[in-house]
Amino acid sequence: MSPPVQPIRNPEVKRTQLFIGNEFVNSVAGKTFETVNPATEDVICLVQAGDKADVDKAVAAARLAMKRNSVWRTMAPAERGRMLMKIADIIERDIVKIASLEVIDNGKPFSAAVGDIKVGVACLRYYGGYVDKIEGRTLCMEDGKMGYTRYEPVGVVAAITPWNFPFMLSCFKMAHALAAGNALVLKPPEQTPLTSLMLGDIVIEAGLPTGVLNIITGMGPTAGASLTEHPDVNKVTFTGSTEVGHLIQKASGDTNLKRVTLELGGKSAVIIGKSADLSKVVPLAQDACYVNMGQTCCALTRTFVHEDVYDEFVRQSAELANKTRAKVGDPFSDDIKYGPQVDKIQFDKILDLIDVGKKEGAKLECGGGRLTEKGYFVEPTVFSNVSDDMRIAKEEIFGPVQQIFKFKNIEEAIDRANNSEYGLAAGVFTNDLSEALYVSNALESGQVWVNSFMPGGMNTPFGGYKKSGIGREFGWDGLLPYMEVKTVIIKM
Repeated sequence: MSPPVQPIRNPEVKRTQLFIGNEFVNSVAGKTFETVNPATEDVICLVQAGDKADVDKAVAAARLAMKRNSVWRTMAPAERGRMLMKIADIIERDIVKIASLEVIDNGKPFSAAVGDIKVGVACLRYYGGYVDKIEGRTLCMEDGKMGYTRYEPVGVVAAITPWNFPFMLSCFKMAHALAAGNALVLKPPEQTPLTSLMLGDIVIEAGLPTGVLNIITGMGPTAGASLTEHPDVNKVTFTGSTEVGHLIQKASGDTNLKRVTLELGGKSAVIIGKSADLSKVVPLAQDACYVNMGQTCCALTRTFVHEDVYDEFVRQSAELANKTRAKVGDPFSDDIKYGPQVDKIQFDKILDLIDVGKKEGAKLECGGGRLTEKGYFVEPTVFSNVSDDMRIAKEEIFGPVQQIFKFKNIEEAIDRANNSEYGLAAGVFTNDLSEALYVSNALESGQVWVNSFMPGGMNTPFGGYKKSGIGREFGWDGLLPYMEVKTVIIKM
């Protein structure tokens, strides 16, 4: 067995500039912003802050790469697939450097960062193998006519990614867009931009044609808004908050009706039946809530427990959360499972909502405070006696805060789980197969996990109902929004 991969505690920050037309350049205005290590609160470096003028340049470079006779547009599908595979190989080779930089910029433990990057690599390889499998159809027509369909790239895609899985989600967006033959302008999150900038050097080494990938770092209201409003952007793919999703949808309608894929917020519910084995379910349910320090849109944060096992479930959950305190800390340490929240804004929001929960009458079973004097570490927190009308029951906390609700029967649990403006994910834990199938079919959610959390692969469509988004990612369903379907009819 090979020894465990060791992190680089002081990784090199090689790139802090915008990446436009295969070159790293300063922003037109020369503005910069700080990126901060959330575990230490130290400033890592200054990063170039792009705005409208820089977006214009990046979109122009992408548009040039999409010209009808360009190298990228005329490249054989198999060759485009091999290019995605090569990008994946380079990322895998440099995984320690990338993961180490992700740790200081985002705060997640090194092992989690390595895992994220491996998933990003898997996505690139999946779609790298899909490129030459994209096929149209021959249509049945009347005598004297023939018809066929072909899939063509939508054009210039703008991708705006969140800070909770920075590098992985940049890989996801790039894999989808490039597999379909598009050019991409990527806007990484201002909180965690550093690993996404590494993709510039990676695609140059892989031989990606000029302008196919461009990276604009900057603020959402400037760089992000300029992309969503740009008349030469044909599609926006966004992962982030529902509030920003509304703005992007409106910008599309106000401009050129660009296609939009939105993977937005969630307040996901898990239903735990009375037949569930608590020794297995308690740690699974807590992991599903605390994953990535609770900073996961599909985290199962609303925990509905049958009244027959409720008290024991609460007791075991609080006991486990208290033990988990020892696993929160330095994200470079081998025995650490959870790191800090991403920044002070998120840190303060979580602590504020915990205070709101206490004031509204929920019972704080454990946690609820700051864990260390320095760094944005929050104690693993458990609330019981939560009612559906409380703010902590309705709002996305995005932190390690588990809310436990009591229910009497399965119909009540389903109705209460569905009583949310979100519908990204849901779960059910039960040893009753009939109950599992019934509940899964009744839940209003883009994905339902039974006795597990986040299983699946790159062929598994992912997306939300209601205010949790529009469209799907992964598999054939995820590739379709990046392509136009053209129908050709010929009279013989």
